[in-house]
Amino acid sequence: MSCRSFSNSFALQRRQRGVSIITAIFLLLLFAALAAYMVSMTNTADVTSAQDVQGERAYHAAQAGLEWGAYQVLVPAGASCAASTVLPAPVGDFTVTVTCAASGPFAEAGDTFSVYRLTSLARNAAAVGSAAYVEREVYGSVSR
Repeated sequence: MSCRSFSNSFALQRRQRGVSIITAIFLLLLFAALAAYMVSMTNTADVTSAQDVQGERAYHAAQAGLEWGAYQVLVPAGASCAASTVLPAPVGDFTVTVTCAASGPFAEAGDTFSVYRLTSLARNAAAVGSAAYVEREVYGSVSR
């Protein structure tokens, strides 16, 4: 190997020395972006799961309000249908409002009855529009 080819080879190595650092920086940035994306996806999954659980709780609170309203209409003697009532105690973290609308009396096959349309709305104390706000509404009818 001549002295000239050795110096050319040395100069070539010298010019290529910065290429590996550029590749390493690019890969580092790529892996950092992937890690940030994974953290974001995990956070989104956690928030969505928590909202699903709160939605189920709100649904069951509204269902409890519907059953309470049906009891108020059916069980006590001479019960009436109040236009709108907030349950005396909150159900978990939810305030439940039961609305009742009476129809009738109707006569059918010698019997007289009234139909009561119940609406139960359960909502938590979070501000409307916030990520923590949950509201569920259920309907039902009873006759007496």
